[in-house]
Amino acid sequence: MVNKKELSEEDVKTRYITPAIEDKGWTPQDWRMEYAYTDGRITVVNNTTRRGERKKIDYLLNYHENVPLAIIEAKDLRHTYDHGMQQGIDYAEGLKHAESLQVPFVYASNGEAFLEHDMLTGKERKLAMNEFPTKEELWERFKQEKGLTPNQIKVINEPYYSTRESRKPRYYQRIAINRSVNAIANGQRRVMLVMATGTGKTFTAFQIVYRLLQSGIKKRVLYLADRNILVDQAMTDDFSPLLSKATKVQNGKMDSSYQIHFALYQQLAGREEDVGKEPFRQFKPDFFDLVVIDEAHRGSAKKDSQWRKILDYFDGPNVTHFGMTATPKNEKGASNIDYFGKPIYTYSLKQGIDDGFLAPYRVIRVNFDVDINGFRPTKGEKDANGQVIEDRQYTSKDFDRTMIIADRTKKVAKYVSDYLKKNHERFNKTIIFCEDIDHAERMRTALVNENADLVQQNSKYVMKITGDDKVGKGQLSNFEDVTSKYPVLVTTSKLLTTGVNVKTCKLIVLDQNINSMTEFKQIIGRGTRLDEAHGKTFFTIMDFKGASRLFADPKFDGEPEDTVIDNDGQGGVDFNNDDKKTDKKEKPDIGDKVSEGRTRYLVNNKQVQIVNSQAEYLDADGKLITTSLRDYTKKNVLGQYATLDKFIEKWRKSDNKQELLDDMENHGIFYKEIISDEDLKDLDPFDLLVHLAYNQKPLSKSERVANVKKSGLLDKYQGEARKILEALLDKYKNDGIKELESRKTLSLPEFEQYGGPVKIILKVFGGKKNYQNAVSEMKEKIYS
Repeated sequence: MVNKKELSEEDVKTRYITPAIEDKGWTPQDWRMEYAYTDGRITVVNNTTRRGERKKIDYLLNYHENVPLAIIEAKDLRHTYDHGMQQGIDYAEGLKHAESLQVPFVYASNGEAFLEHDMLTGKERKLAMNEFPTKEELWERFKQEKGLTPNQIKVINEPYYSTRESRKPRYYQRIAINRSVNAIANGQRRVMLVMATGTGKTFTAFQIVYRLLQSGIKKRVLYLADRNILVDQAMTDDFSPLLSKATKVQNGKMDSSYQIHFALYQQLAGREEDVGKEPFRQFKPDFFDLVVIDEAHRGSAKKDSQWRKILDYFDGPNVTHFGMTATPKNEKGASNIDYFGKPIYTYSLKQGIDDGFLAPYRVIRVNFDVDINGFRPTKGEKDANGQVIEDRQYTSKDFDRTMIIADRTKKVAKYVSDYLKKNHERFNKTIIFCEDIDHAERMRTALVNENADLVQQNSKYVMKITGDDKVGKGQLSNFEDVTSKYPVLVTTSKLLTTGVNVKTCKLIVLDQNINSMTEFKQIIGRGTRLDEAHGKTFFTIMDFKGASRLFADPKFDGEPEDTVIDNDGQGGVDFNNDDKKTDKKEKPDIGDKVSEGRTRYLVNNKQVQIVNSQAEYLDADGKLITTSLRDYTKKNVLGQYATLDKFIEKWRKSDNKQELLDDMENHGIFYKEIISDEDLKDLDPFDLLVHLAYNQKPLSKSERVANVKKSGLLDKYQGEARKILEALLDKYKNDGIKELESRKTLSLPEFEQYGGPVKIILKVFGGKKNYQNAVSEMKEKIYS
C-alpha cells in the first residue's frame, strides 16, 4: 500500500485534485495546468545571458478563455490542505484583471480538502474534495458579488480575436484588454493604457476594439496617430483582421461607409486657413463613438494642440477617448493625467524585464576630459570659421549645440566602432542619438571614416535617418527588417525616438543632452524588444552625455506622479509643436531639430581624451550595479546561503547535485561561464562556489577523484562493478557531476562492454537500489 506522505505534488494532482474538479463538470478545455504566465527573466552580466524560471500556476480555471474564475495551488500530503493559500492569493493578485474583473476565487489543496478564498468578499471556507463548485456556480457568484451590468456581461462574454495562426494575448495584455473593455462598457469616457515599449500596445488595442465592435458596445472607431509609419504598421499588422471594415484617411477626405478610420491628426486638422472648415468637420461630432489615440503622450497631452481640437470635436456623451502610451506626460501645460485620469492599467519596463518579455540592458558610461572639466577659449581665440569665440566656460550641455569640438565627435565614433570591433559585433544594429540634424550628419561622417572597410563593401553600412533626409528615411523599413543586413549604424536626432520597431537593435548610443523623462523612456524603448531567433536577448546603452542618470530617478519606471515638471530647455523635445502651422502632408520629422539660428563655434584644435568608462548591469531589483561575473555570482551565492555551513548543508542534503546547480543558475549563479571563461575545467562547481563566496581553498576534480580512490571505498566492489565505478569516476573528472548522476551515462559507448544500463543495474549491481547506493556513497566521498 502506498504511503500517502510519500506521494509527490504531481501524484496529488493526478490522483485527487483533477478528479475532484472533473467530477463537478469542469472539462480539460476549462482549465490549464502548469500555466506558465511569464517567460522567465533574462539576466545579463558581461556578454552572458541566462533565462530564469517561468512563473507557473498549478491550475487556472476559466469560464471561457478571457474570463479566469479560479486558481488552485496544490501541495503534497506532507503539507496541510491550506498550506498553499498565500501563494495562490499572490498569484491571483498578479493576474488581477480589473477592480471589477479579476481572478475571483483561490483554492489550496493537498488532496484531502480544499480551502476557498473569495477575493471579492475576503472570506474563506473549507470544502470537502467532493464539494468543489461547478463552473456555472462560480460564474453566478462572480456576477452577483460584482453586480455586473448587462453591457459589462455582454463584452466580458465576447472572446478575443483568435485563429489557429494568430497569437494569443499574454497575461498582462489580457489584464489590459479586460480592464479597458470593462471600463468602457461601464460608461467610462476617458481611458488611458500605459504599457512599456515592446509589450504590444497596438495588439492590445486591436483586441479591445475587436471585442467592443463584436459586442455592439461601440460601432465606429477613429484611430489617430501623428506618423504614417504608426498608421501603416497598425493597419497592415495588428489590425489586419479588421481591414475590410477600415480605411485610411487620404488627402483629408473621409468616407462614412467604413466603421474604422485610421488618420494622421495633421490630415484631419487641416491648415491655418481651414479654421471652421477643417476636414474633421465632414462628420458630425457623434459619428465616432470610440477614438483611439496612439502615442498619447505626444500632441494630445497639450490643451491647445491640434490633437485636442479634434478630440474636443468628437466628444459627444457616448464617445470614449482611449489613449495608449509607454510614457504618459504629466508636465506643466501638457498632462495626459489631467485629460484621461490615472492609467487604468500600467505594465512597466521593469515588470516586462522581470517577466522575461523585454530585453534587459547594461549601461556603459564614458567620460571625456572635456565633459568633466569643460572648455574655455583663450582671450580672443577664433574658431575654425574665423569667429571670435565668446569667452565663457562651455560644458557638456553646450557641446554639439553652440560649441562643436571636432575631436570629440571623432572620439565618440571611434569608441563606438572599437567596441563593436572588439566584441565581433560590427553588424549589430545601432542607433546613435545626436543633438540635432547637423550633429547627426557630422557623426555619420566620423563613423564612415572609422568603418571605411565595411562602408566600401556597402555604402548603407552607416546612414543618417532624420526628418530632412528622404534617402535616409527611405531605408527605415530596411533598418527595422530583421532579415535586412543594412543599414547597420544609424545616426539620428529625434525621428527614431518613437514609433520605430527595430527588434534587433543591440546598441543605443546617447550623445545627446536629455532632460525629459518622457523622451528618455522612449529612447530606451528602442532597444527593449526581444528577438531570440536572431540572437537579441539584451541590449547595451552607451552613454556619453550622462543621460543614464535618469535611471536613478524614481519617476523612471513608476506610475506618473501628480507633480509639475519644468523642462530646462536644454535637452527636452517639444513633441507638441503641432500647434504651429500645419498642412495636409504628414510631418514625420516632428522633434527633429535642424541647426537653429544660434551662433555656433567649431573648434578643430582641441584634443579630447577618455578619462574613464564603466559597465553597469541590472540586478534582480532593477537597479544598475557595477560588477564582474565573479562578483555577481558571489553576491547571489551569499544571497541564497549566508554562511558556508548553510551552503554545505544544502549541498549534502541534495540527492541530485546537478539539479541543485541548475536551480542556482536560475538564480544568477553563473558557475559554468566562470569555469569556461577562466579555463577552470578541472574545477568542480562546488569548489568554485565555496572559494568565490567563502574564500575556501578549492580542490580540483582530479584531487577529489584521487581522494575517493585513497579512501578504500572501491575496495568494497570487485570485478565489473569496480571497473564501472572507476569509469564513472573518470566521467566525473572529465565532464562533471552530471555524468555521475545520470543513468543515461550507462548508455555511452564506454559502458557497452558491460552489457548496457539494464544488465549493469540488474546483474552487475543486483538491482536499482544497490546501484543507487553505490553512486550515492561515491558522491559522498567525492565531497567529504
